[in-house]
Amino acid sequence: MASEGIDLALAEPLARLLAGRRAVALAGAGMSTESGIPDYRGPETARRARNPIQARAFIHDPAARARYWARSMNGWPRIAAARPNPAHVALAALERAGRLAGTITQNVDGLHQAAGSERVIELHGALARVRCLGCGVIEPRASLQERLIAENPSFYQWGTALAPDGDADLEHDAFADFHVPACLGCGGTLKPDVVFFGENVPAPVTEAAWALFDEAEVLLVVGSSLTVYSGYRFVRRASERGVPVAIVNLGPTRGDAHAAVRVDARLGELLPRLASTLGA
Repeated sequence: MASEGIDLALAEPLARLLAGRRAVALAGAGMSTESGIPDYRGPETARRARNPIQARAFIHDPAARARYWARSMNGWPRIAAARPNPAHVALAALERAGRLAGTITQNVDGLHQAAGSERVIELHGALARVRCLGCGVIEPRASLQERLIAENPSFYQWGTALAPDGDADLEHDAFADFHVPACLGCGGTLKPDVVFFGENVPAPVTEAAWALFDEAEVLLVVGSSLTVYSGYRFVRRASERGVPVAIVNLGPTRGDAHAAVRVDARLGELLPRLASTLGA
């Protein structure tokens, strides 16, 4: 589990803070960048800045919805093929060893569970599911992918650049010609079972996340800039309660002022070292 590429001294302050305390992890997109999934605000963001789709546009604008699904059709195969990296494996090991109560994740790629983490609260949902806005039925994203390609073969361009949240850099001048499949049950509008910008995290998910947070003796933030309030609020609550906060991230975060320990390092190198140091 140990990583040889990182200075041991970087892991020691974290290990001292977590020793004898049960942690809850708050994970952001930086957890998955080493699995080949881009983020919105990481070190490379300025080079490829983009505006994520807004919930209102997806729901009310058929053209925006067609553009989303055309691009998602091209981005999904690489999301589906992504595999956990050593950082995911390390969190799963910490959970098995009883050092970690569970993980509250802002990610929608399912890689925590694929690595073996069992107690995962997905704040923003999961791309692997699609929900009908009419009847609420759930369809696997893989099943919808087959229908998307069958009905829009000319839009399927394998090898397009992957973008955050399963989007892809697909340029096309005729998105109006793209056919968006409907719900097989009621013919309603299908939407990824994720929280788009402009939407709120569902109340049951928020309640489950707070219940897990309440078990934390340390809040371990991994791979999040904490720009989005749905994640930052956990750091605020920890600070208010006197729960120590540890942050591991490449680059500054919104929560740095609240951190008892702050480490700027690659998660795939640091977390395996931390897990090994803690006996996981």
